[in-house]
Amino acid sequence: MNAHAVNPWVALAYLVAGICFILALRGLSHPTTSRQGNRFGMIGMAIAVVTTLVIHFPITHVLKAPDQMEVGINGTAVLEILAAIAIGAVIGLTTARKIAMTAMPQLVAAFHSLVGLAAVLVAAAAFLNPAGFGILDDAGQILAVSRVEMMLGAAIGAITFSGSVIAFAKLNGNMSGAPILLPARHVINFGTITAILVITALYALAPAAGAGEGWMFWAALALAFAVGFLLIIPIGGADMPVVVSMLNSYSGWAAAAMGFTLHNSAMIITGALVGSS
Repeated sequence: MNAHAVNPWVALAYLVAGICFILALRGLSHPTTSRQGNRFGMIGMAIAVVTTLVIHFPITHVLKAPDQMEVGINGTAVLEILAAIAIGAVIGLTTARKIAMTAMPQLVAAFHSLVGLAAVLVAAAAFLNPAGFGILDDAGQILAVSRVEMMLGAAIGAITFSGSVIAFAKLNGNMSGAPILLPARHVINFGTITAILVITALYALAPAAGAGEGWMFWAALALAFAVGFLLIIPIGGADMPVVVSMLNSYSGWAAAAMGFTLHNSAMIITGALVGSS
């Protein structure tokens, strides 16, 4: 059986979550239906989170005897998951209650930075522990297609993160809203993005990616962080809402790329929706 075969009930749950996200985007497109759209978004996310927790519930297998296997729950992993959910819920709820509507653009920029950072962390985790993500071939090397997915997800996520941090700082008054124009900035941006693409191609074609060629992943990631910074600093504060919209699209494509690495159809659907919206 295929290691990545999907249970039909799981596929159905992710499909329902995707439909909820589509309805959420439709509702959020107009002030009179924005509350309803927000509810659909919450329902869809709840379905996606619960489904993911169910199919990846931390279970341990302990060999008690040569022919006896004891199945139990990994209590430490459960506590880590609950702690992560609690921390995120507290931060989100506290921030949403305190933030003024006039400060919504910088709040959105801050949340986009977290999406980008999450994509980077998932890609790094897949790079460091490919066996845990099921992306190894028969020779024990990372699959070429998974290398591309990892690199693109990490690069887009890094650009989204650093770009969103700059957008937040400009909108929030933490740095000057005036454009910062570097000499030959277009050449620098083009050269840096080209370098990321070349490194990605070399890493995908490397015969033993993940071993001696591992530096390529970290080099591309560092360059991507720089690109996010370089792309946003020349833009003035008055144009930041447009930048936030662009970064929103980037965060969606980063999530979609990581969805392929995680074999998670809900992330692919949601990321594509956000990216194209």
